[in-house]
This record gives sequence, C-alpha cells and structure tokens, in this order.
Amino acid sequence: MRLPRALLLWAGWMLLQRGSGQPYLRLRPSPSDNLPVKDILEHPDPEYDPKEQDLDERTLRKKLGSSFDPAFMSVAAPAPGNLSSPELLPGPKGSGPLPGELKKLELGESPAGARIKLGRKARRKLLQWLRAHTHCPLRYTWKDLGVRFWPRYIKEGSCSAEKSCSFPEGMYCKPAKSAPKTFLRWYCQGWSRQKYCTWIPVQYPLISECKCSC
Repeated sequence: MRLPRALLLWAGWMLLQRGSGQPYLRLRPSPSDNLPVKDILEHPDPEYDPKEQDLDERTLRKKLGSSFDPAFMSVAAPAPGNLSSPELLPGPKGSGPLPGELKKLELGESPAGARIKLGRKARRKLLQWLRAHTHCPLRYTWKDLGVRFWPRYIKEGSCSAEKSCSFPEGMYCKPAKSAPKTFLRWYCQGWSRQKYCTWIPVQYPLISECKCSC
C-alpha cells in the first residue's frame, strides 16, 4: 500500500525535527488569548545561539526595515531608570467609560427622579474621582527576550489587577486589545553538525489597551 504524498512529507518533517536536537525550540510565541505572552521554552545549548557575526546591527536593521519601532524596541539594555513607565492617569477632563453601575446614578440638579442631588462643581469632582478609580492604566516594562530575538529588548504592556476597578467590587483590569510588533527570530533547523540557521521575521503581540471587566 502506497502512503499519500502529504503523509510522507509530514513523516519526513517529524524525523527531521527529532534529529535536529532542538526539542525546546519554537519559532514564535504560541497563539493565545492570555497576554502578555509567556516566556518561550528555549533549548539551553548555546550552540543554537547566533554568533557575533550574525548580530551585525546594520544588517539586522536593514532586514527588519520599517518594522523597527524604537518606542517599543531596544538593541541595548535600557538604562536602570527607564525599566518601566506607567501610563499617566487621566487628568481632570480624562475620558473613559464608567462602569454600568455608576452610569445608573442620577447626578443631575433636576429633582425629578434624582437619587443624588449635587451641584455642577460637586458633580464634576465626583465624576473625576470615579474615573480615576475605575480607570485601567496600561503599564509598560522592558523585557529581555534573549539573544535569539532581535531587537533583544521589548517594552511590554501589562494591566494591573492589584485591586478591583468597579463599584461594587468584583471587576478587575484585564487586556482588551493587542497590537503586533515584528521582530527577528534566530531559527535553526537540521542536525547539530549540519544545521542551517537564519533570522526570520515573527510577530509578537503586545497589550495595547486595558479594560475593567469580569
């Protein structure tokens, strides 16, 4: 009985991977709804690391092209004082949706059906306070992706879940949106003495917005 060509190709690929000596290596972070991306399990053998001649910055910048984003990428380790940068809280006129429970509050001056009667100034201050305490800031921290990524350092976003962001309590800040950034990934295939390694472009998702949710 002859095996289908597709099955033969798949079997050959599996044998190649087993013989490559890289059971840990994955090309890119696995697709997931859980952000930020978890660390990739790398093969510990430095033989699979890029060599000095593979890390020429001019060559790699040319290869990455317009995808290089200095706001979120760094070739060198960031300065100690620039390891993290929390997003600023909204100012007095900060925008942002309020939780449903707060939207139901009647804060107007009209006595018709009003549950809470406040003047304009008091109402404005209360709304400012509510926005500040229900706002979900996006906090950035520099992360070392390791020598097998270029640029090596990425400014990764995260949502703080230290305390509830709702009234009544029960909801927390969670990732709501993400934006991909293109990096170069050092990838090797083949056997230890006959392997072929090169830089390939991969997309790395970064949290771009936090939202108060269940």
